[in-house]
Amino acid sequence: MLAWLLRARPRLTALTALSLGGLILGTLSGCSSPPAQTPTAPAAPASAASSPATSPAPEPARVTLLRERSRWVAADWAELPGWGDAALRPAWSALLRGCERPAQGWAQLCQQARALEAQDPPDEATLRFWLIKQLQPYRVEDFQGQSSGLLTGYYEPELPAQRRAQGNFRVPLLSPDPQLRRLTRQQIDTQSPERLARAALAWLEDPLDALVVQIQGSGRLQLTEPDGSTRWVRVAFAGHNDQPYQSIGRWLIQQGELQASEASWPGIKDWVRRNPKQQRELLWRNPRYVFFREEPLPDLKLGPRGAQGVPLTPGHSVAVDRLSVPYGTPLWLDSTEPLSSTPLRRLVMAQDTGSAIVGAVRADFFWGWGREAEAQAGRMKQSLRLWALWPRQDTP
Repeated sequence: MLAWLLRARPRLTALTALSLGGLILGTLSGCSSPPAQTPTAPAAPASAASSPATSPAPEPARVTLLRERSRWVAADWAELPGWGDAALRPAWSALLRGCERPAQGWAQLCQQARALEAQDPPDEATLRFWLIKQLQPYRVEDFQGQSSGLLTGYYEPELPAQRRAQGNFRVPLLSPDPQLRRLTRQQIDTQSPERLARAALAWLEDPLDALVVQIQGSGRLQLTEPDGSTRWVRVAFAGHNDQPYQSIGRWLIQQGELQASEASWPGIKDWVRRNPKQQRELLWRNPRYVFFREEPLPDLKLGPRGAQGVPLTPGHSVAVDRLSVPYGTPLWLDSTEPLSSTPLRRLVMAQDTGSAIVGAVRADFFWGWGREAEAQAGRMKQSLRLWALWPRQDTP
């Protein structure tokens, strides 16, 4: 439940490039570069040495692709849980969007995918056959062979806003400002209203809502203009003040104000309602401040652009560590629904990142926008296994 409250954001920023090349001979430094290949074979059973006559024959060596923070071990399609039963069409749409900015090695396959779509929109059987023919699955794991990781969730908030500060709308969302970018959150919040108005894109009612938009990295505003007209706009990440992110949920737990099970977003809001005089102190515990740019939102069905530079698809786009999985990589995801044991197994696209999405088997699941997306994202903290689907070497 604490997943998106306790992690550092905003997304839509590049992760710090920490090179692990010195640890692994042959690992390439760029995530978009063709990975190094080494054959590996599973360790023989312990009984093999003592009774060779009865031990099974060793498995053939499996090709392994090395990335900076992960290794990919070649797998069979039969190893992907639920692969034969999954609906592929929604993820296919996300794949075609990803082809607007294809990963290295994907340009030709993207041309073929577009041609397949243009001839006649393919049915499920055709899509499955095409993917199996063109792609090789690889189990994603860390360098110690651990293939289990963490899946969290995120979403795009929807909020009412005013173009000018008036009534209860007194909390600004700011555009980048060279002078303000050198300040902490506390220093920015205590600037004069006139100074903030010069950089304000819009004004919200609740400081906690403004923090949510900053944590998620984008937001949808139902914006009321000075003439009384209303329209939808998007505010997208445009930078931050280079201060470290600190989780207010974790701080409340450390202070003994909330139990870990209580530090959900509703729980934090309830704590603020009971302790209104401490709201600013709580917010100032996180010195990072995020700035935005305004974008038109002509199509309410279109998601925000992720770090790959393409619109995210609810339920089929994920944020990843780009040093483990390059943007534009199809992934087979094996996890469970939030707060349940219902399997969550589907094809998704690596199209975004976040400053806390770090590690070999680590992903953040984009739920979309609205209250249901907020609820699902806020309670998602699931075990995860991943398979990367990469073009076969013999693909023409």
